[in-house]
Amino acid sequence: MKKELMKILFSGRVLILISVLIMSLLAIAPNLNAEGLEINRVESDSSASVNGLEVDMILHSLNGVVITELNDFQNSVSTFRNGDIVDVVTDEGKSSIVYDNGIGFSVVEIPTSNLKKGIDLVGGVRVVLKPDTNDEAQILDMIDLIEQRLNVFGVADLSIRNSKDLEGTNYIITEIAGASKEEVLDLVSKQGKFEAKIGQDVVFTGGKDIKSVCRSGECSGIPLQQGCGPSNDGWSCQYFFRVDISRESAERHADLTSELDVVNGYLSEKLDLYLDDELVNSLFISEGLQGDVSTSFTIQGPGSGLTEEAAIREALDSMKKMQTLLITGSLPFSVEVERVDVISPTLGDNFFTSSLLAIVLAIFAVGGVIFVRYRKASISIPIIITGLSEVFIILGFAAMIRHNIDLASIAGILAAVGTGVDDQIVITDEVLHGRRNEEKWLKRMKNASLIIFAAYITMLAAMIPLFSLGAGVLKGFALTTIVGVTIGVFVTRPAYARMLEVLMEKDE
Repeated sequence: MKKELMKILFSGRVLILISVLIMSLLAIAPNLNAEGLEINRVESDSSASVNGLEVDMILHSLNGVVITELNDFQNSVSTFRNGDIVDVVTDEGKSSIVYDNGIGFSVVEIPTSNLKKGIDLVGGVRVVLKPDTNDEAQILDMIDLIEQRLNVFGVADLSIRNSKDLEGTNYIITEIAGASKEEVLDLVSKQGKFEAKIGQDVVFTGGKDIKSVCRSGECSGIPLQQGCGPSNDGWSCQYFFRVDISRESAERHADLTSELDVVNGYLSEKLDLYLDDELVNSLFISEGLQGDVSTSFTIQGPGSGLTEEAAIREALDSMKKMQTLLITGSLPFSVEVERVDVISPTLGDNFFTSSLLAIVLAIFAVGGVIFVRYRKASISIPIIITGLSEVFIILGFAAMIRHNIDLASIAGILAAVGTGVDDQIVITDEVLHGRRNEEKWLKRMKNASLIIFAAYITMLAAMIPLFSLGAGVLKGFALTTIVGVTIGVFVTRPAYARMLEVLMEKDE
């Protein structure tokens, strides 16, 4: 048996399989001792950035509270207020930062490998948008703007792409891991057309008229005094932030206000703020601004909740969204929300583990059926080995190209492994038939290879259009299936054939 094993291990086809397995292991880079949280994003110009926090640092504690899970981090951050000094301890040492409308960085669980999981498996939000245009250049511009919005807002782990269905209709698919529906839906679905009006006259708009938007605690946030108070339904808060507008817009404001009357210290018209043609707030204009060419304005808006903390959170979230829309400007076209999927992270993680276990058990079950059929462990064991190798190599390839493993990918892996078993049975029957009829194995293997390659070409003919034209799930399924079957045809199945040849020679 030792002689046969050495003959198998040092054959060219098996050496190729071993080499690819090693490369897959390096690509996946498993980290079985991973525990805790790591910093995955640091906001530029934030106190966290200025004080040396960097991506990939391991977070240990905030103000002495040990942080090991995402819930620990979120609970700690929710207790901070603007101006608080936060002591942050990482694997690189201790830093003191200022909480300024946010902590300035985000964290994720330390990955156990280089495998990237889709939102089906880690939880998050998938939003499918249908733009009002089919122009490819304009759609790419919209994708850039939406991605910019999400980056400015602070979303760390996102995927956004253009896709088409089989009828050629364009869609924009946005996937945000670890986010909630409320956080991102407005950002990706609103056109974001902002207008500030006095009466029916536009004073300034979002985008070109706005030169800068303040996001620091010095000129934005919730006033310490009279910023929040009880209301009929709980609590309400009022946020504010400063915007700097163009000289032309300031002169327009001066011309429009110079004609207004003064009533009780304020002008007779308000500055109305519209977002996508909907009135979101009306601001009093002080008489001191009448006819004044001022390039700075204070934008205000409300937030409410059952408790003061809830009202503050809603006000700050609303402020952050408004700031994001003003910074990035409006989309060139409106979009329609086709579908929103919200996935629980707990269910997703359990499903990933269960799916991989089910695939492994299925491979062993197939090996058992093959053993019952042929009554030879020398046939069933190589089938199990090559089946497991195929799954591992597919995962390694996905890790190498940073492809998200999701439900579609798992379905593709199952399809590829199933096709592999079919091909291995073809190889087995050809080899055994050759032995019974005293024919050369080489000729029989050529026959098997022709059958396998013809099936491979047929599979490609079916999957390539699905990959090229399919949207979302269809594209992911097609990619994984193509990769899996290609690996099988050119790597694992030739290795299986060589194992079978050597083991059959031993049985003679």
